[in-house]
Amino acid sequence: MLVTGAAGRIGLTTVEHLNALGAKVTALTNVEHPDLKADRVLIGDTRSETDVAHALDGVEYVVHLAALPHPSAGTPYEVYSINVVSTFNVLAQAGALGIDRAVIASSINATGVPFNPHEIAPPYFPWDEQAPNDVGDAYSLSKQNDENTARMAWRRWGIDVVAFRFPHVNSPEVLQEMSDHVRAHPGSGLREGWSYLDTRDAAYAVELGLTAPLSGAHTFFVTASTTNAPYPTEDLLDAYAPGVPRSRRFAGREVPIDLTAVRTVLGFEARHELDLPTLSLET
Repeated sequence: MLVTGAAGRIGLTTVEHLNALGAKVTALTNVEHPDLKADRVLIGDTRSETDVAHALDGVEYVVHLAALPHPSAGTPYEVYSINVVSTFNVLAQAGALGIDRAVIASSINATGVPFNPHEIAPPYFPWDEQAPNDVGDAYSLSKQNDENTARMAWRRWGIDVVAFRFPHVNSPEVLQEMSDHVRAHPGSGLREGWSYLDTRDAAYAVELGLTAPLSGAHTFFVTASTTNAPYPTEDLLDAYAPGVPRSRRFAGREVPIDLTAVRTVLGFEARHELDLPTLSLET
């Protein structure tokens, strides 16, 4: 299988995970990395038709993770054009070759909420894949259109595509540092619903996205089941989102994002979650 963006944060862990499963992996990256081990390691550009065609030679599945991962990773033009052209190029070529399945990295930012220049919050809780989007930056727009490209590729070529709306994904150490920040500044996590995901769980989600019995183009929120805040979720929402509708109550530190789809369709449940106490928000 092909993994693009193989030297990135999720890419490295995904390649390692797929190697451990016995998969034959072609890694496509625009930079070398000493920890990247695969059957084939190719240096190339996912916008290049030639580079992608070479990388897809003999491939049965695709994991597309290559992207500029933040609005500040380049100019708005660079962020949008690199991300959108790369996804179209990879899925169009894979689809035309008759490849059956692709997994792509979308983002919680496809909703437009976390990086929005206006003071907004998720429209309701639990937040789900059907919520309306409000996009105000190039990165979020690129991820929204990556999901559109996935739907087009399935309709045009019949390639099944799983798009994951990843929250912040990182190592346990960095996630703990972020949790420490949220402990001191609880409101800072509102726009992502205090969500997070360990890189190892992101790689596990990719595995399930490649192997689940499904058809079509699917978009899933995928997060840890608990928040990165050491406070009851209900207290966080009362304090920082009092005007946002809630359709149910949340137990303990339950993440206020609806994970029903990723659980029922893919069978996903995070295996690596932050071990946090539950504190009083008022202390």
